Amino acid sequence: MALELRQQLKLSQQLIMTPQLQLAIKLLQLSRLELLETIHQELQENPTLEETLEDGSTDQTEEAPEIIPPDIGSISGEISDHKTVEDTDWSSLINEYSTSGRVTSETEKKDAPNYESFIAQKESLQDHLSWQLLMTFPDPEIENLGSLIIGNLNADGYLELSLDELVRTSQSSSEKAIEVLQMLQTFDPIGVCSRDLRECLLIQARHFNLEGTPVVDIISNHLHHLERKNYKAISKALKLSIEDIVSAVDIIKGLEPRPGRLFSSESPQYITPDIYVYKVDDDFVVVLNDDGMPKLKVNSFYKDAIQQKKKVSDQTRDYVQEKMRSATWLIRSIHQRQKTIYKVMESILRYQREFFERGILHLKPMVLRDIADDIGMHESTISRVTTNKYAHTPQGIFELKFFFNSSINRMHGEAIASASVLNQIKQIIGGEDQKKPYSDQQLSEMLEAANIKVARRTVAKYREMLKVLPSSRRRQF
Repeated sequence: MALELRQQLKLSQQLIMTPQLQLAIKLLQLSRLELLETIHQELQENPTLEETLEDGSTDQTEEAPEIIPPDIGSISGEISDHKTVEDTDWSSLINEYSTSGRVTSETEKKDAPNYESFIAQKESLQDHLSWQLLMTFPDPEIENLGSLIIGNLNADGYLELSLDELVRTSQSSSEKAIEVLQMLQTFDPIGVCSRDLRECLLIQARHFNLEGTPVVDIISNHLHHLERKNYKAISKALKLSIEDIVSAVDIIKGLEPRPGRLFSSESPQYITPDIYVYKVDDDFVVVLNDDGMPKLKVNSFYKDAIQQKKKVSDQTRDYVQEKMRSATWLIRSIHQRQKTIYKVMESILRYQREFFERGILHLKPMVLRDIADDIGMHESTISRVTTNKYAHTPQGIFELKFFFNSSINRMHGEAIASASVLNQIKQIIGGEDQKKPYSDQQLSEMLEAANIKVARRTVAKYREMLKVLPSSRRRQF
């Protein structure tokens, strides 16, 4: 059989992700904080992109220095008539614009304290323990062992290094390692440098002179029963009354299971809403949150240099045009992102109007397809828009994902949103008698009496989503 080459014309369709589309999709799924970081990074990397200030001016001068892209060249001809870096007296500019008010002499500058002296810095757990260790005037071996132990503590103050690893790393004896470890465990905060929860609680109990009491017995031998609130088993094992066990448990509750938490350096992260929903008279108004969002524009200097066809090398022209395209795509993608968020919020407001007026109990079941069909977009786009985006409403601050819920059937009437059922379970548990908490079966029956049909297993799943313990562990004696 002879082989031959043959040309054939064929038409086909395929989806191509253009750079503009890729950038738009990327920005769409970013949170507000991530978007601001992306914008600031682009402002640093792209010379043709600039921020417009509130008074209409820009943060750059009109006479920009010549462009020197990496290994490309420079603008020549009429553009080179502008002041370059070499022609500018930077020392005079610094002296002119860096002073505010009275000029400070060199002598005053030397005598003035450093700026860092006025900054309040929270002491870390490691610094606090190292200071206490140095106050004992340790010899080099003890200081080496102590520093090694302190350096291997986690955020809760527990030692993450085993005794064998400590001995092997420090090249000291096990007796010396135990001696230094026990010394550090007496430092403030009490219970630090423990290797597990039992040891941490025992150190604190002995510090408060509770040796020989039921408190130490419960911590040493019945911590697993304590976790399950099985007070009867503890009472039987220690041959004490329930009242004595409850009194000992109350003391244990006052101990600190995480000694290092007082020195935590984690600061709270506050949510900044992407959009606001206000109630004005009998209607709702949707307002985008543009506070802190830079207003971007393409630098007019580079734009004029390209449009007026000045004498610019081909490589430099390509470089500038590429940066200008990147800046234009970014600005358009940000505008499209804000417009899409606004349209999605308007659609959610139409579907969930009763929630905005009356609260979470009136939240309706809704899926992504409902909003996608309403505004003519794909479900994947709606999913990206509602991820890590928050709305400030008359009922509080909610993630846009919160408004999408599965439906729970009622005994009579329309279905109810699963978030509303979660809220009802939370309210029922919040008002229960702590000595006789409701079981999952009782919660199911109470919901059924409220015209909501939910199985016991579903109640258990929702209870776990709320991070609520079972009734046996919620009981208070």
